[in-house]
Amino acid sequence: MPHVSSADGTSISYDRLSDRGPALVLVGGGLDDGTENLPLGEHLATRFGVVNYRRRGRGDSADNRPYAVEREIEDLAAVIDATGGRAHLFGASTGGALALEAAAAGLPVDRIAVHEVPYQVDDAMITAWQQYRLALDATLAAGDLDQALRLFMRLAGSSEHDITNAEAAPGWPALRALAPTLRYDAACLGDGPPPANRLTRVRRPVLLTTGITVDPQMAGLPVDFFGAAADAAAAALPDARRDTLKVEGHVADPAVLGPILETFLAG
Repeated sequence: MPHVSSADGTSISYDRLSDRGPALVLVGGGLDDGTENLPLGEHLATRFGVVNYRRRGRGDSADNRPYAVEREIEDLAAVIDATGGRAHLFGASTGGALALEAAAAGLPVDRIAVHEVPYQVDDAMITAWQQYRLALDATLAAGDLDQALRLFMRLAGSSEHDITNAEAAPGWPALRALAPTLRYDAACLGDGPPPANRLTRVRRPVLLTTGITVDPQMAGLPVDFFGAAADAAAAALPDARRDTLKVEGHVADPAVLGPILETFLAG
């Protein structure tokens, strides 16, 4: 797999799924080792030069310290440079927050699409978010990766039954390996609400998509959680468009989301 070197020397790996058409970089969300966006990327590869990369600390990308959101923006800048110096962006979940931060920081991007960025807009959720960040920092400092995952799943609306089942599943060890990066995703979301002062700097068109309701495994969240977050972010963006998929799913079905992205990215 090809790699690029970020500004601080961190090696970031990526896959180039296609050389056709305008460059499109996919940005993964929480606990994604770089595979979650692959089905969507393969769907879009017939029309775009799709690049899917693994954020620092995930898969075979390195993880130089200390961490800062600015370092992740530099990582993305290095990936964009490898695509030819300019690209569209698609960000899933917290990857969408990172994509918007990168655009606000002035990276050479064209159109930006984000799906279900988990900004907090309700007072109770903002309080829960701030408590989660404190608990996550303490738990990771103590080296308790299992508890860090439980904290994340509870915040994301999973039931205790779902968490127990997840711990017994074969994929739990892989999630444990990714647990330290939960702190990185938390940093990308900051205090919780959409960062209006930075979103106003995003001068490119932005599409914000959400499912018609929350994923069943996130049943503990308010029904309109992602929709309310997207609406609040759209209100701060100078050139925002909103679309609601007629299906649920935090990881969107490429057959549903793909055509919407193709139309938007084609301008």
